[in-house]
Amino acid sequence: MTRTTTAGRIGLAVAVFALLVFTLFPVYWMVSTALDPNAITRGSDVLPSGISGEHFSYIFDRGNFGQFLTNSLIVGLGTILVSGLLALFAAVAVARFRFRFRTSVLIMVLIVQMVPLEALVIPLFLQMRDYELLNSLIGLTVVYIALSLPFAIWTLRGFVATVPKEVEEAAYLDGCSWPRMFWSVLLPLVAPGLVATSVFAFITAWNEFVFAYTFMKDGSKYTAAVGLFQFFGENSTSWGPVMAGSTLITLPVLVFFIIVQRRLASGLAAGAVKG
Repeated sequence: MTRTTTAGRIGLAVAVFALLVFTLFPVYWMVSTALDPNAITRGSDVLPSGISGEHFSYIFDRGNFGQFLTNSLIVGLGTILVSGLLALFAAVAVARFRFRFRTSVLIMVLIVQMVPLEALVIPLFLQMRDYELLNSLIGLTVVYIALSLPFAIWTLRGFVATVPKEVEEAAYLDGCSWPRMFWSVLLPLVAPGLVATSVFAFITAWNEFVFAYTFMKDGSKYTAAVGLFQFFGENSTSWGPVMAGSTLITLPVLVFFIIVQRRLASGLAAGAVKG
């Protein structure tokens, strides 16, 4: 067994401290600038000139940011619910049933995952235009569902495939129907994978900018990521409102991650060994 020296422990502590500074300093800068009443003239000062909530009041009173956050929440929750449900059923289908072109379907799902998002903007824009879903939160939700499904299907397929068929057969012998077996047996076993894919879907929908900016023309239907763009002027930027909006955009993702982090960690660990 290798014994850690004093110099090694000090080096490890310094490395951890440097890593924390490197990762947390941008967050500190964002929050402190949001609270700085003189944010636009702060420059490179490490400490803010004071503490004030005027930038948060400004983005709600004059920036309509409450409406943008509501739109993002609607789109994010819709994406989680629908993509999670569709991905779970699709994963069960490709993992449990044998049908023609099954392998081809899996390969096509994987290919879609590899296509750059920027290459899909124009084709999806034309599709949404033909379906009259441009400038619509429903249309934007449909796009995010499509973007989230390939990753979710591939991830959940691994979880479903590793559930022993004997467990399902035992449920059938006890008199369970397929819906009862699915709800009471299969769903609890793949729940960690469902949480992991839900986090991915929520972050995709919440932070996405290009599709939301391209598809939405009505200012009242902007998502938070697009609404933040209004504080960037042609010749200047209102850094206080920008950082206040960025702080508010970060909070829901942080809260959602804290709520599901236990199941997310177990889901990712299980997926790593079960894949």
